[in-house]
Amino acid sequence: MATFGYGRVSTAQQTTENQRLELEQAGLHVDYWFADHGISGKTCASQRPEFSRLLDKIRDGETLVVAKLDRLGRDAVDVLQTVRMLAERSIKVMVVQLGNTDLASPAGKLLLSMLAAVAEMERDLLVERTQAGLARAKAEGKTLGRPAKTTPAQREAILDELGRGSSVSALARHYGVSRAAINAIRNRARCQPNSMMV
Repeated sequence: MATFGYGRVSTAQQTTENQRLELEQAGLHVDYWFADHGISGKTCASQRPEFSRLLDKIRDGETLVVAKLDRLGRDAVDVLQTVRMLAERSIKVMVVQLGNTDLASPAGKLLLSMLAAVAEMERDLLVERTQAGLARAKAEGKTLGRPAKTTPAQREAILDELGRGSSVSALARHYGVSRAAINAIRNRARCQPNSMMV
């Protein structure tokens, strides 16, 4: 039975060679090596071209090895789904970072479940911190969102020119902004005639 190795790097300038060396240094013999270059960790495992090729080539009962858990999936949920899918085909999934633990084994599944719970808790805490930060910024009177691309004086001039019949396209070109930005200035002025803010 063959052993398949998989590596992934986020940018085309990076190399997966270090990941391959980690597998060799751990005493793992890799028969077939697949690597995705320039693929973000946010991309689901099933949507990565080389990982998809690997899934087509690997046979039931063979072994997949990776250097680190995050090479396998974008988050704990993605990793869990990938490992479950491979386990259904009796494919062992070994992660060097976790001491060559077979994630398809009962102990590996337990480990993955715990990692998924921790990842979910971290996501929830991140959302809480973000919401608290936004609330604090609002309470301090800070303006949230993208800064305006035009100054108050420019917005006033744009409204004057719109009133004189200038086209939205011409004004967008002149001020180096999108047509949507010009329309937003006009719409905001209609809704709040005393305000020139975008």
